[in-house]
Amino acid sequence: MSRIERHWYAPSPWMSILLAPLESLFAVVGGLRRAAFRRGWLKSSHPGVPVVIIGNINVGGVGKTPLTLSLIESLRRMGIRAGVVSRGYGGAHREPTEVTAQTPASLVGDEPLLLAASQAPVVVGRDRVAAARWLLARHPDIDVILSDDGLQHYRLRRDLEIVVMDGRRGTGNGRLLPNGPLREPLSRLATVDALVINGPSEGLSGLPDCAERFAMRLAAGECYLAADPSICRGAASFAGQKVVALAGIGHPERFFATAREQGFVLARTIAFPDHHPFGPGDIPDDADAVLVTAKDAVKLRHLNHARLWVLPVRAVIEPDLAAWITTRLRLRHGR
Repeated sequence: MSRIERHWYAPSPWMSILLAPLESLFAVVGGLRRAAFRRGWLKSSHPGVPVVIIGNINVGGVGKTPLTLSLIESLRRMGIRAGVVSRGYGGAHREPTEVTAQTPASLVGDEPLLLAASQAPVVVGRDRVAAARWLLARHPDIDVILSDDGLQHYRLRRDLEIVVMDGRRGTGNGRLLPNGPLREPLSRLATVDALVINGPSEGLSGLPDCAERFAMRLAAGECYLAADPSICRGAASFAGQKVVALAGIGHPERFFATAREQGFVLARTIAFPDHHPFGPGDIPDDADAVLVTAKDAVKLRHLNHARLWVLPVRAVIEPDLAAWITTRLRLRHGR
């Protein structure tokens, strides 16, 4: 974690003063941009089917991707087909690109590959309006578009805005970038349709009221071998082995804590930056088993490493967020 990121959650007075001018500039530019879309000076576009934004107002991992996967599965059980558009952060793509199981992570990023594994159609693009149009052109039977992130991408007109927040980390010092972790001021939460709190909410207080609130927790699944997902093991079967956990996600400590809660005794943990491009040298040679996230596993699949084990998680949301979405959008088995 950089010195600036540490300041976000353990504020330094001198750094607050140093970064205040940049924060003010960020606030002015962001405010003008929001006002321009609100007043119609900048135009937004709607793709023609309902759009649900799943975003956040702060940087760092909050659990958007597990939530999106949960919604895809829940909507499918209701007979509603969801498609996904994503920025594809870290990918080299320049134009809208559909993601398949064979698409390299270097082209489209890691999270879209994980979403595509759900069998939902996924398109990445820097311009989400173009990505949504590309998605519908190839999959005209889609009933609803889920935008993985994109709360601040106002060119894509949306029907619902859902914000995900990490309940434990909260909003840090409550300041805007780069003086704090916020992309938009907390007052923005008063305008969204729903707020999903991931985990215990002791880090959140003083938030403005929004229409609906949902509680989310991440439940770990069964650990499986990255090279052969049909091979599964419980934590107890690793007793006596040197197990190392590594993660290149927004909040690695959450993954490490989940592994320990499942009974894994970790010899050590290795945290990489979010969206880290893994290579063979990142896998510790001295470990009997290396535990990774499902998100990181899609970037490590080319290694086909016999010591790589995946600990997946799924989002459990209460009350039923998918049912709430279908009611709000009046979706019934295919629009």
